[in-house]
Amino acid sequence: MYRIFKNNCSFFLIDNLEFKEQTNFYIWNDFDLHKYIEDCDLKVSSSVYLYHPDIEILWEEFKNKFTLIEAAGGIVINSDKEILFIYRNDKWDLPKGKAEGSESFPETALREVQEECGIENIEIGKFVMGTYHIYSEKDIEILKITYWYQMHSIDDNSLLKPQIEEGITKVVWKDKKEIQEALKNTYPNIKILLETSNL
Repeated sequence: MYRIFKNNCSFFLIDNLEFKEQTNFYIWNDFDLHKYIEDCDLKVSSSVYLYHPDIEILWEEFKNKFTLIEAAGGIVINSDKEILFIYRNDKWDLPKGKAEGSESFPETALREVQEECGIENIEIGKFVMGTYHIYSEKDIEILKITYWYQMHSIDDNSLLKPQIEEGITKVVWKDKKEIQEALKNTYPNIKILLETSNL
């Protein structure tokens, strides 16, 4: 299953019929994707289940409806088990960014964390998961895939510095209680990422 967000709408791409009784269950070939995307800009929240018997064919056909951008980011943890957050566009987020040139996704993730947070002494760990969201830019619908990696700070005294030119106004370590508060003002993908990673 793939779950893709557009604002507060969710697209579930599925290859089994267990969700057939859901109100918003559709056969992929019968579904007007872009009409639904337009509605996502108006609706508060909704979900749709898109079925095809081959999930990888469905995923490829879904991706082909958009301009694709790939990015990578990090869930950075320090010795106190705190997680590094950034504040941008009035939302709490995790550091991430687009891949450049021929760099690998782990290289992108490390570079973006370092650039956006001013932190240098970090080690990259395991791949956690990919997240997916759709947004509009100059009337172009973009599907952004972000590959997330676990990272560890090996210097908790490193001076954090937000990348102001990228719209980041704060970089802070958050403990479990503070993370729960931040999740009230973040993106659905970040909630899923932190819940799934169980860090």
